[in-house]
Amino acid sequence: MTKIVICGALGRMGTTIGKLVNDSPDLTLVGGIDIVRGQFFGVEVVPATEIGSLLEKTTPDILIDFTAPDPTVEHVKSAASHNVGLIIGTTGLVEAQVAEIKAAIEGKVPAVMSSNYSIGVNIFWQLIREAAQKLSTYDIEVLEAHHRYKKDAPSGTAKTILSIIDKAVGERKKVYGREGICPRGEEIGVHAIRGGDIVGDHTVMFTGNYETITLSHSAYDRAVFASGALLAAKWIIGKKPGLYGMNDVLGL
Repeated sequence: MTKIVICGALGRMGTTIGKLVNDSPDLTLVGGIDIVRGQFFGVEVVPATEIGSLLEKTTPDILIDFTAPDPTVEHVKSAASHNVGLIIGTTGLVEAQVAEIKAAIEGKVPAVMSSNYSIGVNIFWQLIREAAQKLSTYDIEVLEAHHRYKKDAPSGTAKTILSIIDKAVGERKKVYGREGICPRGEEIGVHAIRGGDIVGDHTVMFTGNYETITLSHSAYDRAVFASGALLAAKWIIGKKPGLYGMNDVLGL
């Protein structure tokens, strides 16, 4: 039985992951981390300042983190120092924070890190890569929409899309929204929408003369990310220390 600790346990994503872990026959929930003390699904949730003592007491196999950049770095360091594998889904990380995460993990524990754990999104990325290679002369626009509480923009998934396109067609200038006199050049337009309870929508438009090809993905429930994270958690057991992605998990 694989033992799981969840960071951000009392939040929307943490609660979604917790329910799936609690319902899984081969996973067991042993604790949670949040900014306040509490309980969820019958296990203890402790403040992040007590993460070390919780990990020592519960000896989990995996720590799952979908929180925020600064706390994620500290959670990763603590988990790695206690030989706990990691599933990292936090977005908005800057290069220096990613470097800290890699340094903490290297040679110590296996970890999966992805900006999106949806199986469909990972296939979506593959389709974008192929389309961009074949439509490199077309104008490209990237649109994403999320709920009103999402803090980072553009989304981590959109940033991954832009990275995929840059590798396929060469790096291009990014224009984030448009206003005033702004004639279309060779840039990639990027547009972020925030409102209501939108879970996550991403669209890429390749537009040439006389036609547009649109690729899109819509998530209807956070469970799609949570189920992918648990798939990664099961996959990572027994893997060598190092940083992996969902491509590795899915064999893409």
